[in-house]
Amino acid sequence: MHLDYVTIRTRNLAATRAFFIEVFGLEERPRPQEIQRIPGHWLYAGDAPIVHLIGSRGPNTGICPEAWDHVAFRLNDYARFRASLAQKGIRYSTMDLPELNERRLFFRAPCGPLIETVFRGNACLTGEEND
Repeated sequence: MHLDYVTIRTRNLAATRAFFIEVFGLEERPRPQEIQRIPGHWLYAGDAPIVHLIGSRGPNTGICPEAWDHVAFRLNDYARFRASLAQKGIRYSTMDLPELNERRLFFRAPCGPLIETVFRGNACLTGEEND
């Protein structure tokens, strides 16, 4: 099994779209004609539409209050990505899991959804200090 995509409902489509494009280097492409009536964007990593954004009108839309806690993306080059977040002024927290040979960064999208990035392998555990 693998994650096919994540859909994020947001009240600020423009800021959330810009955030994912800038932070993850995603590319927007047209959505299927059948869903064009719904405000939103599909953002691609390579050939895969990995992030779907949908416009939200607010808390009283009849949407169930239960929600996913966070989404995680597996990436490469921990040091480069962490430096990129810092350069962009994006606050993050770290978690090192040596027993799994992983490092993780946690940060929030503009309207609040929690994002985790996972970096695996010997190169990611180079003794860099935690914040």
